[in-house]
Amino acid sequence: MLEIKDLVVHYGSIAALHGISIRVEQGSIVTLVGANGAGKTTTLRTISGIVKSKSGMVSFNGEDITHLPAHLIVGRGLAQCPEGRMVFANLTVMENLQMGAYLRRDKPKIARDFEYIFGIFPRLKEREKQTAGTLSGGEQQMLAIGRALMSGPKCLMLDEPSLGIAPLLVKTIFEKIVEINKTLGLTILLVEQNANLALEVSHYGYVLETGRIILEDKSPALRENAQVRAAYLGG
Repeated sequence: MLEIKDLVVHYGSIAALHGISIRVEQGSIVTLVGANGAGKTTTLRTISGIVKSKSGMVSFNGEDITHLPAHLIVGRGLAQCPEGRMVFANLTVMENLQMGAYLRRDKPKIARDFEYIFGIFPRLKEREKQTAGTLSGGEQQMLAIGRALMSGPKCLMLDEPSLGIAPLLVKTIFEKIVEINKTLGLTILLVEQNANLALEVSHYGYVLETGRIILEDKSPALRENAQVRAAYLGG
């Protein structure tokens, strides 16, 4: 469904990605793990069209989307839930979710998606009239995922969903990510510093180090890999 070939990205004269290649199969959860500064967020932002690549290609459902603007990429069915959640703090929960559907005109399907999101995240239903800035970190993360789902994506990219969230809610959010993948058949590309959690819920993984992919394998195999265990799983 999603393929990245030889992607090179520079910030000024500094290379952030050194020709990485990634494949994401339809219906799978694929994770990118790595330390801070490895290039994980840059990868997602480049796929989304927010950051422009120096060379290489991004292909989605067989279409070259490398040079498409971000809003057209969303329209193709590729949504990103950004690092740090980035909810609209002064808007209500409901208004944030409506913002996610801004490109859509299919009202009956939009109504069903609201129901689905309130079903998997009941707290959002309880707080639908509350401004997003007053929610806890975990609730904001639920809202950010819900907002991305409201765009009606075929593929959802999640950037650090566990960041700054209480451990109990992290577990809930990752359970919901698996549920979304299973119930909707939604393809998910997950960027996560918590490598143990990411490899537990994903089917396939890539290990990114200073802008290069140093390892890739099925997630259970990566969890058992001595190099990965030493660097990311506490031995």
